[in-house]
Amino acid sequence: MSTNWQDTSWQEEFLDMKAHTPEDVKLLIEGPKGFMDAWKLGFLHQEYKRLKKEVF
Repeated sequence: MSTNWQDTSWQEEFLDMKAHTPEDVKLLIEGPKGFMDAWKLGFLHQEYKRLKKEVF
């Protein structure tokens, strides 16, 4: 199984699911710039999956 790192569809959907801080919006739109950004993006992805499970 390969991962498509260019797939940002979850980020676009997550932006519409709830309110975000300006920093999180920038990270979701522009992507990570370093290790801490990547860690935060991973955390946001887990939150997205949790919210998606609750909705559907």
